[in-house]
Amino acid sequence: MISPLASIHPNAKLGNNITIDPFAVIHDNVTIGDNSHIMSHVVLFPHTIIGKDCRIFPNATIGAIPQDLKFIGEETTVEIGDNTTIRECVTINRGTKDKWKTSIGSHCLLMAYSHVAHDCILGNHVILANSVQLAGHVEVGDYAIIGGLAGAHQFTRIGAHTYVAGHTVIRKDIPPYVKAAREPMSYMGLNIVGLQRRKFSQEKIDTISKIYHLLFVGNASTSKAVELIKEKVEDNETREEILKFMSDSKIGIIKRYSKNSVDED
Repeated sequence: MISPLASIHPNAKLGNNITIDPFAVIHDNVTIGDNSHIMSHVVLFPHTIIGKDCRIFPNATIGAIPQDLKFIGEETTVEIGDNTTIRECVTINRGTKDKWKTSIGSHCLLMAYSHVAHDCILGNHVILANSVQLAGHVEVGDYAIIGGLAGAHQFTRIGAHTYVAGHTVIRKDIPPYVKAAREPMSYMGLNIVGLQRRKFSQEKIDTISKIYHLLFVGNASTSKAVELIKEKVEDNETREEILKFMSDSKIGIIKRYSKNSVDED
């Protein structure tokens, strides 16, 4: 059902069986997939693409131009995957010419007041709790969960299957499969509960545990720990995934927590 009290641009592309509640505003060049529900006072700005079976709750604003002084009006998008829920007052900005889009995957949940800035790339099954704030260019892997009121510095990366505690500041990359918390943001062990829920085999969990034990436990530098991982852990997909995440890091990864934590290798 589409309310006659909604404002819908004639060039908007609307799928089948969608619901648009009173006072929603749908701008030019917006696409909404089948069976999605756009609730009252939602604003979808131009070049926003919403997938199928999505729910967008009141006062969410999606596709506004980036809060970036370098933006000069280039035609960029926001793309939301299927079966994603966006709760009240969430804001998601369009991309810039860096990535040309801001992307949210499928089966995600963005809770109330969370913010996703320009050029962020979120995978599938990601959960942002209330008031999570992601600066520009942040990348979040599949099944990552970020606790309420956490904030991520621009260009940081949060690996797949991670759990990040609430009220924390993310200044460094968080590798896959771990829990991260404290100040400064630190390694706090494996995300065992998440891995078990995702049906990871015990063999794979043991491999992940061995890798991070070599990386975070003891006094080896990061570069030395990488050598130890290559020496002591059999070559497999999991090992290569973690090592690639580390080698791709431009700002460094988090460390193990200690009272004297420093951001040095």
